[in-house]
Amino acid sequence: MQDRSQARFPGYRTIAALLVGAAATAAQTANPAPRSTKKLPVAEATPAVSQGLYRNPSFGFVYKIPFGWVDRTAEMRAGDASPDSTDPAKAEVLLGVFERPPETTGDTVNSAVVIAAESVSSYPGLKTAADYFGPLDEVITAKGFKVVNEPYLFPVGGKQLARSDFSKDREKLTLEQATLVMVDKGYVVSFTFIGGSQDDVDTLLEGLRFSAAHRSAGGPAPPPKK
Repeated sequence: MQDRSQARFPGYRTIAALLVGAAATAAQTANPAPRSTKKLPVAEATPAVSQGLYRNPSFGFVYKIPFGWVDRTAEMRAGDASPDSTDPAKAEVLLGVFERPPETTGDTVNSAVVIAAESVSSYPGLKTAADYFGPLDEVITAKGFKVVNEPYLFPVGGKQLARSDFSKDREKLTLEQATLVMVDKGYVVSFTFIGGSQDDVDTLLEGLRFSAAHRSAGGPAPPPKK
């Protein structure tokens, strides 16, 4: 039986993929089995990670991956190609990296960064980046997260993105998550950062940079951060 998010928003699968990072804590997490999948045009134009930097010229950003982190992008992309997908080209994980392998155990939160692109056509009625948080909130709160801050504008360099913050208590651990969103070239691009504290999340955010050509602000200002 489909939930409300799945019925209204076919792109919910990639939202769920973002939550893979949230699940990568002290608990053991299995990697999905590789499957054949089409790539989004924006992914095909993206070079591989080089010298710890992920560059995406299509969307004009660079992310500096923390030293020693594990890249699970290929496995997460394979997981997106689910058998019930009618169009696997509508959504794709662009980058999925973890502090340690998700399949291993540990007594601390396994920090993660997941960047994904989804076709705007998956979200009928979506006009601004902040609108994306409606369906995202439904999915993430169903996973036990609470919304800490409703969507607000957040500057990254000279570019304004929509941001919302979440947290989840899990046994003796607290997961802190920030998701930033922009709409560009017909895609919703989401940047999700997960850590064991807000300081951890803020440190991960420092690795994201935009080129001068992509620093235009857009959309109405959401409510200020609480």
